[in-house]
Amino acid sequence: MPHLFPSIDRYILRLTIVPMLGVFALAASLLTLDKMLRLFDFVAVEGGPVGVVFKMLGALIPEYASLAIPLGLLLGVLLAFRKLATSSELDTMRAVGLSYNRLLRMPYLITLVMVALNIMLVFYIQPISRYYYEQMEYELRSGALGASIKVGEFTTIADRMALRIEESEDDGRKLIGIFARVANAKGQVLSISAREGAFLATRDNPDTIILRLTEGTIIQDTGMSGQTPRVLSFSRHDLPIDLPAIEAFRARGDATREYILPELLRIGWSDESPAQARDASLASFNFRLVEIVMMFLMPLLAVALAIPPKRSTSALGVFVSIVMVVAYHKINQYGEDIASLGRLDPILAFWVPFAVFAGLILWMYYRVAYVPGGQAIGALETAFAKLSKQVGKLFRRRRPGASTTAAAPAE
Repeated sequence: MPHLFPSIDRYILRLTIVPMLGVFALAASLLTLDKMLRLFDFVAVEGGPVGVVFKMLGALIPEYASLAIPLGLLLGVLLAFRKLATSSELDTMRAVGLSYNRLLRMPYLITLVMVALNIMLVFYIQPISRYYYEQMEYELRSGALGASIKVGEFTTIADRMALRIEESEDDGRKLIGIFARVANAKGQVLSISAREGAFLATRDNPDTIILRLTEGTIIQDTGMSGQTPRVLSFSRHDLPIDLPAIEAFRARGDATREYILPELLRIGWSDESPAQARDASLASFNFRLVEIVMMFLMPLLAVALAIPPKRSTSALGVFVSIVMVVAYHKINQYGEDIASLGRLDPILAFWVPFAVFAGLILWMYYRVAYVPGGQAIGALETAFAKLSKQVGKLFRRRRPGASTTAAAPAE
């Protein structure tokens, strides 16, 4: 059975797919690790369970994937063609009549798959997952995810109760050294100390939990002047605690980035929508669309920057490619902020920079593919080579010269 693709396409596929997946995994991991550290700090401050950190990171994966896919595609194609160029395989392919356009057949098939995946992420999966992330953050702040009592610190519950626990054992099931101060609207105050305790759930009312105390003392202050507080000792005492009411989280769509594609179009093209909502929806739609369309130019940019000068192994093109993609993404983010405020038309905010960037990429690809000996960043390569030589001279260890001294004639 003949292969679906010629051997040259399968070879380029192998060269492209491995670095592309590696860059994608590396970029997503770096973004995730950076966010993980901040989430651990946030959860620790709010006193929530550690497991919610991984749920929140899972909700952010689509957002990070939409950023890592274009970068992985670019560097995957770039590193594949750079390997072909530095090993002189590219010269052999060109000598037998294979043009750059022909060699880009497989990278563009990969691009189509990545574009389809990114469309699903950007327009459908990412808005919903972002909403779930905001929901978990809200529930963590409000205590719906089970805020914990910090050991050794006073914790205020329902504004009328202060609780302090000296030690916690068995994952919080056993509490040691408990002090609680409970006040009511009449000014009566209970000061309770106990050797041990544990939290128990109630079946009848889920908004109330029981703090079961063992071997302690209660001091009751009625708040009346001249009356001595009463002191009671107990072997076991159940203290009901009313949990604060938790408001329902808002509906999806409070932020524009939480809208999926049909919702963006419905709001942006409806005359009945407020002007601010239309501007924000159109800005978000054009921002997502222009980022996806730019992916079709990534293989051309990769090839233009992958070919180093002859007899050179310079990796300057890799650095330039990352700078260009990140800079263009930041320009689009700035354009979204301005367009969402209605200060600039989305055509000017997004598609004019796209036209400039696309024209630059097409010119760079033309220089490499159609101009004999052409280089997309030849001037930068020359300047970089000169700079490298100067820096090398500064750090090069001087070798002492052989000093020859004339022998004095014997007397």
